[in-house]
Amino acid sequence: MWTINTWIIAINVAVFVIDRLLIQSGIAYKIGEQIFRLPDGRTLVRTMVMGPLEHFGYFSADTAITQVQVWRFVSFQFLHANMSHIFFNMLALYFFGPLIEQYLGSKRYLAFYLLCGVVGPIAYLMFWGTGILVTSADAPMIGASAGVYGVLIATATIAPNAMVMLLFPPIPMKLKTLAWVFIGLAVFVVLTGGRNAGGEAAHLGGALAGWYLIRHVHLLNVFAPSRRR
Repeated sequence: MWTINTWIIAINVAVFVIDRLLIQSGIAYKIGEQIFRLPDGRTLVRTMVMGPLEHFGYFSADTAITQVQVWRFVSFQFLHANMSHIFFNMLALYFFGPLIEQYLGSKRYLAFYLLCGVVGPIAYLMFWGTGILVTSADAPMIGASAGVYGVLIATATIAPNAMVMLLFPPIPMKLKTLAWVFIGLAVFVVLTGGRNAGGEAAHLGGALAGWYLIRHVHLLNVFAPSRRR
């Protein structure tokens, strides 16, 4: 029997594969062009496209707020830009998700994961609205990372001294140290306006939600009431 964590991973992979197949079959939305000047003077134009599922589900301030397409607070969590994007997100879920699902139970884990994902774009909007995050209102955001950060921080909260082995470089590290490294990098990128600052803002939101909810598990009982009398 599949766990909720397994279903989340499977749905993410299925959505990614289906969207890529639709793009290959010619069903896609043109979102722009990249122009490259070659050394021999020729111009190379690369058309940038977005799959139909991504087009329907990506999050942006314009679509989710101005156009009131509120489903995007959830749908963006199941979309990914490329192979490395989905691989590392799903790898993190594969390793850390089972512990949190076992700790919370299946229904509360699903609620926990989705709520962390929802708080991600809320944090994004807060950084954007206050001018800390400088980006256009129609800039698209996709990825499971906000929920994944929530799971990671929750795991680091309940098992801070657990040892993990990094992939690159392959060195052992305490989970609480790894969590602080990721949080520190996210804060740095947001404050310096680095590449993917919007995504990192969402990561911070997901991380904060994960930390708070795992410390106040009773808040999730509305999704799966306790059996205790």
